[in-house]
Amino acid sequence: MAVIGAVMVPHPPLIIPEVGRGEEKAIQKTIDAYHQAAKEIAALQPETIVVTTPHSIMYGDYFHISPGYDASGDFGQFRAAGVRIHTNYDTAFVEELCAEADEHGFMAGTLGERDSRLDHGMMIPLYFIDQEYTDYQTVRIGLSGLSFADHYTLGQYIQETAIRLGRRTVIVASGDLSHRLKEDGPYGYQEEGPQYDKRIMEVMGRGKFGELFEFSENFCQKAGECGHRSFLILAGAMDRMKVKAEALSYEGPFGVGYGVCTFRAEGADENRNFKDQYEERQREKMREKKDKEDAYVRLARRSLEGYMIKRVPIEVPDDVPQELLEKKAGVFVSLKKDGRLRGCIGTIAPTTGSVAEEIIQNAVSAAVSDRRFPEVAYEELPYLEYSVDVLETPEDIQTPDQLDVKKYGLIITKGRKRGLLLPNLEGVDTVEEQIAITKQKAGIDADDEDVQMQRFEVVRHR
Repeated sequence: MAVIGAVMVPHPPLIIPEVGRGEEKAIQKTIDAYHQAAKEIAALQPETIVVTTPHSIMYGDYFHISPGYDASGDFGQFRAAGVRIHTNYDTAFVEELCAEADEHGFMAGTLGERDSRLDHGMMIPLYFIDQEYTDYQTVRIGLSGLSFADHYTLGQYIQETAIRLGRRTVIVASGDLSHRLKEDGPYGYQEEGPQYDKRIMEVMGRGKFGELFEFSENFCQKAGECGHRSFLILAGAMDRMKVKAEALSYEGPFGVGYGVCTFRAEGADENRNFKDQYEERQREKMREKKDKEDAYVRLARRSLEGYMIKRVPIEVPDDVPQELLEKKAGVFVSLKKDGRLRGCIGTIAPTTGSVAEEIIQNAVSAAVSDRRFPEVAYEELPYLEYSVDVLETPEDIQTPDQLDVKKYGLIITKGRKRGLLLPNLEGVDTVEEQIAITKQKAGIDADDEDVQMQRFEVVRHR
């Protein structure tokens, strides 16, 4: 056996009567749908239930799988300590899943546990399931800051593990939808909030998992969603499966979206290989972009790809245009993969004899020296998008009203601390955001006004 079904469920604590104390009646449709989803899980009689939760231990570049034989938790932080949940872990499944990840060099495992107690993202689904069915063990998995594709891949490894062990396995993708549905909600209102919820219920309610890749990171961030990566793991766990999907309910009365959907496996369907299709679209997109690259971007790509083969910097090619050889300037090279930053290194002022040399140097540095990310692997090269920013000379400014986030980059200096932010970046929409992020990069207190500010323009090549 393998993955036989899945559910997408939210985790509002007030849905527990001892927590809600009557307020839960405002989301009665969600409660009713939860009971129905639990009954459907019971009908499948799974041996293992894999729960993916945004509130377990989370790392930027690693999926944490809870170790040990069992775990417990309660709702004490929600003033209901008497409601306790206990679960036994499927240790064989955890061991096999970790081995599967290791075999592929995939960043997932049981290292780095900081708190073994169950989180509410797991306890709430188990609270409902346990009312209908108890003859199961669990696997608890946290999300990560890795790409959407990596979350789907983890789901594929879960499926493979279930097949290897012959486990009847159900996936519980725990995650609320947007947290930004209402001005008086806990996180305010963003127009992307209701847009996300409408779209995700259409996608998940019809099992159109391939469209999960079409939500941009920036859109999801603005929507304040909670469970998108959980849903991608679920999708990966049902890769190449025919799926019967049903949307049971959607509500958002408190400014947070709650959706419940169920999925039942109905045999193989090789056409539902959504990550493969997504990656082929990405490769085609990269081929098209590569054909349109100008000399600046082409040189950055040649630099990194040449370095990856020989592990030494390339020489300046003979066919580089004269303008790259004659000019000196600071240069930033940025790398993106799956629409997300993969590395960015640059120089504010020239450190070499030409822009060409600056590009060659910084393209490699962006891939191997940006400490925010692991080094770029050779296998990633076909999926990388490059941009090259050539900086104009910075000029001092006195007040924020001299800034324009689309036109000017920003340098903030205090003593030896210095931060730089390029202009026209996705997700940086206001001067206030630009200043806050630049101070954060510099390690300068957000409230410190005794700083030097400079603005600069760039010529961006993509």
